[in-house]
Amino acid sequence: MRNIRLLLEYDGTRYHGWQRQKNALTIQEVLEAALGKLTGEAVKVLGSGRTDAGVHARGQVANFRTSVTIPLKAFHEGLNSMLPYDIAVLEAAEAPPDFHARKSARSKTYEYRILNRSTRSPLYHNYAWRVEDSLDLEAMEQAARALMGQHDFTAFQASGSGIKNPVREVLGSKWRREPEDWLVYTVTANGFLRGMARSLVGTMVETGRGKFPPGHLQQVLESRERRRAGPTAPAQGLYLVAVEY
Repeated sequence: MRNIRLLLEYDGTRYHGWQRQKNALTIQEVLEAALGKLTGEAVKVLGSGRTDAGVHARGQVANFRTSVTIPLKAFHEGLNSMLPYDIAVLEAAEAPPDFHARKSARSKTYEYRILNRSTRSPLYHNYAWRVEDSLDLEAMEQAARALMGQHDFTAFQASGSGIKNPVREVLGSKWRREPEDWLVYTVTANGFLRGMARSLVGTMVETGRGKFPPGHLQQVLESRERRRAGPTAPAQGLYLVAVEY
């Protein structure tokens, strides 16, 4: 059996996240259907992570096993000819037999994009969170720095996750300002809990609004109480940027 690794880009607007579900369209379902047509096999695709409904990806990694002998070019170009406009295969490569898109990952990087202006944007409605309030970027950066290192992220975990070990190590956490009213947060960690990135962003935006002092995020971490954190940021501003192995 060959183990094929895919690098994927997708617009998550129309989908109910990555993971296959009974009554909702997902990225995994669409990809597996296309692979079934291409290979003639019932293919199970493994993703590096379960992006939520509405979340996008520029660097999702997935793998699957197949016995077909078609060249890699066919997986790349053939899949793209079958997939809808909002999902694309950027690369297809042979992977070692023991490669697993999720279990083999060493770190993941997410990016969150905020359009910080008073007027709505029809162009970016599905691709950013528009925040009208003036935000204190320096206070948000201070809060972001507190995330560096190993912490228990129970307070930033979505309910019903069922994760036994909520400890994760954050390797990078920073905000930057871009032209045309953009604020962009980039976070790299050895793993993410369900809803963690969006909960962190929501709390830091409340800090930027002046509702929390910069040191509040550290206190929330230590408390392990979700009620003390800010609201969860909307899904459409989040992008899975890269997975490192």
